[in-house]
This record gives sequence, structure tokens and C-alpha cells, in this order.
Amino acid sequence: MSDGPAIECESLVVRYGDLVAVDGASFAVAPGELFGFLGPNGAGKTTTIAVMCTLKQASDGTVRVAGHDVHARPEDVRRCIGVLFQDPTLDDRLTGRENLELHAIVYGVPRGDRASRLAEAIELTGLGAAIDRQTRTYSGGMKRRLELARVLLHRPAVLFLDEPTAGLDPQTRRQIWARLGELRREEGLTLFLTTHYLEEAEQADRVAVIDHGRIVAAGTPAELKATIPAEAVTRAPVEPGPTLEDVFVHLTGHHIRDEGADAKDMTRQAAAKRGRG
Repeated sequence: MSDGPAIECESLVVRYGDLVAVDGASFAVAPGELFGFLGPNGAGKTTTIAVMCTLKQASDGTVRVAGHDVHARPEDVRRCIGVLFQDPTLDDRLTGRENLELHAIVYGVPRGDRASRLAEAIELTGLGAAIDRQTRTYSGGMKRRLELARVLLHRPAVLFLDEPTAGLDPQTRRQIWARLGELRREEGLTLFLTTHYLEEAEQADRVAVIDHGRIVAAGTPAELKATIPAEAVTRAPVEPGPTLEDVFVHLTGHHIRDEGADAKDMTRQAAAKRGRG
């Protein structure tokens, strides 16, 4: 990776016909940083991430990830990143172990390193004997743990996390964040996080809030909370000071927890429609 920012987004614009989904977004993420990216549903968050992951073309502006231009050098970008999508991407006809082995081959994990990395990944999943069952038999939490272990196999420089611990119990969430913290310290892994869990967003080194396609605020959690007037604090006075929830409500008019619930409802509705089809 280059010596510059891990992610650099300059005046990004994405249009769908007459609709401007992202409207001049600019921000940079330092190597090794945990960067939170928050916004209401439909604010342009997913579209911005899709451009950074080379899944969507920008209409204007420049985006670089790990020093590579996402438009000019998409293959170089893909080799440097890992993406944990909100929706499962496992092959449910394969076992957990086979999903890991396939990922190692596709991403060119050196043959001499595969055994140790697979063993490490399997330990991270905490699946035990279930690692050799087809993933179609897994619960949502089991699938999430497997997906995280899988995406770390090829040692990405930048990891995009879209609701990484959704559906997981608190103990597993703590274990996953402990492992991500180790990778940041040991390997300088950069994390780009979207989440509706406030305690996860509070861990971020910096946070950007996007609304109506524009970055409306960016800074450390403490800096953002310092900008909130006392009358904007939505909680009981016994809890001192504003939270990121207050920041989010003040800037967007939405509650971040409600946004998470809405997203889950839409996912369930889409799954039900697919089942009826």
C-alpha cells in the first residue's frame, strides 16, 4: 500500500439519471484507522461504498483505495480489500471449511500459508465440528462469523464492514471486535465501518455522517458531540452530555436505531418476496 491515505474520496458524484445519489462527497481515511460512516437509509452511504469497492462507477470525482484509482486500476483495488456485506454471500451448498478453502484459492493465498491461515480462520469462527456442515444449516450468527473469518484470509489492507456484527450475541460481538483490534495493532488493518450499534460507532477514530448524498459532518466522536447544543440532547438529564445518537438526530432528523430496524425490515421483506417467487 502507498504512504498516502488508505482511502481518498474527492468530490465523488454518482447519478442515476436525474437523481443525484452522491453529491460531491470528499473525505480521507488514514492507514490503520477505524472510520465510521453513518447515514440514514437512502442517504448515499451504500452507493459510496459500492464505488470504493469497484462495484459501481462514479459519475464524477476521484476515489483511491490503498493508493489505487478505483476506475483506472480496479483489479489492484480488489486485491487489497476485503468486504463483509450485510447480506450473506456464502455458497450454501459448501461446508464452512470448503467456503474458506475456496476463498483462499481465489485470492491467491500462498500454498505454504494456507494451512495455518485456515486453522486461524476456523478458530475465529468458533464453529467447532459445524465447520464441516453445509452452511445452509447455519444460523445467521454462525454465517456472520464464518464470513468475517473468510474475508480476513487473504490479509486485506482495507476492510469494509457493513453491519459486521448484525444478528450476533454480545459475547461473539466482543470476540470479533477483539480480533479486529489485534489486526489493527499487528498489521495496520484499516477498517471502514457502517453500523447501527452506537457502541461500535463510538469506537471509531473518526466518523463521517452522510445525508442526501453530502457529507454533513466529520470528525472524532468527541468533536462531533461537542458541536451539539444542549437542547438537541434527546436523553434524560441524568445521562451527562450528548451521544452519537444525538449527533445523528441533530444532523439528519433520524434516529440511528430506527434506521437499523428499517433496514432489517426491508431485508426480511425482500427475502419473503423471493420465497414467494
